[in-house]
Amino acid sequence: MNPFEAPRTASRLTLAETTRKHLQAKGYTAWVAPGHDEARRVVLDLIPPGSTVGIPGTVTIRELDLPRLLEERGCKVTHHWTPNLSPEERRARLQEELSAEVFLTGTNALTRDGMLVNIDGTGNRVAGISFSPGKLVVVASVDKICPNLESALRRARDAASPPNAARLGIDVPCIATGHCVDCNSPHRICRVVSILERAPLGREAHVVLVDSPLGY
Repeated sequence: MNPFEAPRTASRLTLAETTRKHLQAKGYTAWVAPGHDEARRVVLDLIPPGSTVGIPGTVTIRELDLPRLLEERGCKVTHHWTPNLSPEERRARLQEELSAEVFLTGTNALTRDGMLVNIDGTGNRVAGISFSPGKLVVVASVDKICPNLESALRRARDAASPPNAARLGIDVPCIATGHCVDCNSPHRICRVVSILERAPLGREAHVVLVDSPLGY
């Protein structure tokens, strides 16, 4: 075992616990999960079997294999990444995601004092995070915790957007540079910015912090 890993792990978990306390103070119910298995357990405990669950274009949730696990528990899972959807079918899926009993998503970044930061192209994900009738469940890896709002916004643009554009096969300059250049491309995916300073009023909101890399 690498003798230098234990201090790194302890430091990450300390930061996660600090952030968890700030999230709690800002109206969320928050957890720290040491790995994927514990993160899955927490999320599945939050979502009753048979619930309707809307999942936007989040890599984090797919890396945890939660869509399949939820379907096995009898949940109706709605997402819009099925190949060859018509524009009308895709729009219907987006609307169904927003109206589900649970909106399950990742986040591009969060600050250590408990703000969530996201950047979207279409705006469906930030819409569901900000307002939808159901329970909000956000899963975030500890490496997305940033010192402040400025660094969180920078992380969303520089660390999250280029690989996401590459995943989607979109021709934008950040794929070539590896970082945001604030492009004016017609295909630009950084169009809608959301900052949650506190948990939205009137809904149950949860954040699960995971000490393992997930998403972008």
